[in-house]
Amino acid sequence: MKLLFVCMGNICRSPTVAAVARVEFVRAGISVDVDSAGTERYHVGASADRRSIAIAEANGYPLASHRARQVCAADFSRFDHLLVMDRINHRALLGIAPKAARERVALFLPFAGIDGPVELPDPYYGGQADFQRALDLARDGIGALIERLSGS
Repeated sequence: MKLLFVCMGNICRSPTVAAVARVEFVRAGISVDVDSAGTERYHVGASADRRSIAIAEANGYPLASHRARQVCAADFSRFDHLLVMDRINHRALLGIAPKAARERVALFLPFAGIDGPVELPDPYYGGQADFQRALDLARDGIGALIERLSGS
């Protein structure tokens, strides 16, 4: 299985979720190819936000080597699921998705099996607690996704 996690700039939420997914899927013994991207090109080539890196790495999720990228046309054929962090970016991704790929675009937390919240809030304009909340939701979502995939 191949999963692409998507947010706006690919420097906070989606790379954090991807970092958590890489570690937790290995721990669960599930083979999944994981990547992340943004709907916008604001930060292409940049590192993840330093606050995201600090929180992720303090929790055992390597993120320092991440470089932001924008969703590209090939992503719609390369990935089985394109999992988006919020409704705004969900609409943006659906707006550029080929018709045949639209059914594979979904909001991350509901897709994983989380009933609420529906969106993973963007911590960019917040403080440390907001970045920790994003990491906690990433971990909850990936945990639920592992349960879903393993049939537990």
